[in-house]
Amino acid sequence: MSDHHTYKKVELTGSSQNSVEEAINNALAEASKSIQNMEWFEVTETRGHIRDNKVEHFQVTLKVGFRIANS
Repeated sequence: MSDHHTYKKVELTGSSQNSVEEAINNALAEASKSIQNMEWFEVTETRGHIRDNKVEHFQVTLKVGFRIANS
């Protein structure tokens, strides 16, 4: 194990019919199937889809940082 960590960032967009928080959690859950060592995220965009003057879907774009294995 080294005395420092190296990270990589990926950009994801999650969606939900219910909330921004659920959109974030949906993106992280899906990413966790193929990305290991996720440690942080930052929201870069929040938007939504409108139907009949109501929110149909929330969409959240986030950058997720994960630690490179063995760093």
